[in-house]
Amino acid sequence: MEILAILWLLYLPMGWMFLASGVMHTIFAKSTAKNIGWETSPFQHEVGYVCFGLGIAGVISVHLSQDAWIVMAIVSSCFLVLAGLNHVKEIIRDKNFAPGNTLILVSDFGVPISIWALLLNTGTV
Repeated sequence: MEILAILWLLYLPMGWMFLASGVMHTIFAKSTAKNIGWETSPFQHEVGYVCFGLGIAGVISVHLSQDAWIVMAIVSSCFLVLAGLNHVKEIIRDKNFAPGNTLILVSDFGVPISIWALLLNTGTV
């Protein structure tokens, strides 16, 4: 059952949701920046490009070995946790309580915690 949960995490939040994030940060850059409480910047497109890569890797990793799952967990967890810490910093320092800066913390920390708990629980790591 835990393996199935790992595969769903890789496929949905670490796959398709990253692809959706890529679209939001590139095609809908202005509205996404506004929702986060930011100004639009060329760096926002770079975040979108990273999300496209992570999303593709997440979807493909479902069909690969457990080694691919671990690599996907490492890369996406680094991105998400560090992005989450940046959002927390903005909440504290700038009082940025925009929905895109606060609600995203659920996935910024929840997805890495979930994938690592499952990987450890199954003995994959």
